[in-house]
Amino acid sequence: MFEGVRTVMVFAVDPEASARWYGELLGVPVRVDVADTGAVYAWVETGGVELGFHPADDARNPRGGSPVVYWRVADVHTVRERLLAAGCAHHRGPLAIEPGRRIAQLRDPFGTIIGIEGP
Repeated sequence: MFEGVRTVMVFAVDPEASARWYGELLGVPVRVDVADTGAVYAWVETGGVELGFHPADDARNPRGGSPVVYWRVADVHTVRERLLAAGCAHHRGPLAIEPGRRIAQLRDPFGTIIGIEGP
């Protein structure tokens, strides 16, 4: 039924700023679309997954209720340090969840929780 994750949608106060931060961090281009209403939608693509940034709308999509997406990484410690240096804040972990498998959570500069998972 599910074949894999295609898009992760993040609700952001400033979708373009969020996408530009991720684009710079990941070294990938940013795509921006401005709707007729003036709403800005932006996205980047990495690892075959589209990371989209949608204008925050607490009435229809309350923040804080979304699942945390965990990105597979080659080394949790190295990626965590890179994210911290790029402006993220510590949220949780690193935690060993089984032998050879660790997770950590960080909060990006815009308040979204990022999960990373790997050795």
